[in-house]
Amino acid sequence: MGAASSRLEKALSEQFPEGERYFGLENFGNTCYCNSVLQALYFCVPFRERLLEYYGNNKSTRDGEDNMLTCLADLFSQISNQKKKTGVIAPKRFIQRLKKQNEIFRSYMHQDAHEFLNFLLNELVDILEKESNVREPCQNSSLQNNANGPMNGQLNGTWKEPITTLVHKCFQGILTNQTSSTETLNAEDKFFCDKCCSLQEAQKRMKIKKPPNILVIHLKRFKYIEQLGRYKKLSYRVVFPLELKLINTVENSDLEYSLFAVLVHVGSGPNHGHYISLVKSHNHWLFFDDENVEMTDESMVQTFFGSSQEFSGNTDNGYILFYESLAERS
Repeated sequence: MGAASSRLEKALSEQFPEGERYFGLENFGNTCYCNSVLQALYFCVPFRERLLEYYGNNKSTRDGEDNMLTCLADLFSQISNQKKKTGVIAPKRFIQRLKKQNEIFRSYMHQDAHEFLNFLLNELVDILEKESNVREPCQNSSLQNNANGPMNGQLNGTWKEPITTLVHKCFQGILTNQTSSTETLNAEDKFFCDKCCSLQEAQKRMKIKKPPNILVIHLKRFKYIEQLGRYKKLSYRVVFPLELKLINTVENSDLEYSLFAVLVHVGSGPNHGHYISLVKSHNHWLFFDDENVEMTDESMVQTFFGSSQEFSGNTDNGYILFYESLAERS
């Protein structure tokens, strides 16, 4: 990695971003799925900054056992505080905690990057919400009940706002169902109208009520084939753009996003293969393959669109896409 680091620094030369660090992550046998996600999250600047702020505010008061949040924050802090600009870091503490926390990731089998990303973000939310509840104890912890069970968020008849964590601030969006147009519901699929208490023909659509600051798109690259009795890798061509507009919103306003990370699955099946990531940082595109970090060109993104055929020999396909809201960036 020493020679590669030198090449990277030489390639960037005076353009090397002030205060930025480009470090590869050591692979512990089968942890490329984890490394590729961690690189995308690290270069998700709003998430990184909020996580490092949390780490700085809580480092002196933290006690007890490590969790996924403290291990991730510590890893990000290690990277950002390196004296060298490039190199390799072994995320050993994070991987150990991950395997201890979830038995799915303990084996040396090939794991799914999207499954890991979902688990990690949900775990971070759970930890942050529990910490918030400890810091702000309620006067009366008994929830009011109704016929359907506890009324979440309501104490003593007073509504309590849902906790908004740093994960929510970055990644949460809200979808809403509208009974109006687009998809017709008829025959056995008729819509039950609460007002007239009968089945009626209706049309429904789903719109974005609140767009996320960071839009994460998962391309479903694996399909169960009945004839084969197993999952098959799909290499469909999906031309994902560098700039994206969301138009199906409640306010009917165009939302602009910019692509900053692509996770790529390399391999012909779900149970074997490799993960790499392409990341945009300070207008430069970087190629992360575990310990190796290289400069690359923006045009390389196009090589991971997939094939025009359903099943193709080209197995290097974009799998998870990360877009940043231009409004958030500004």
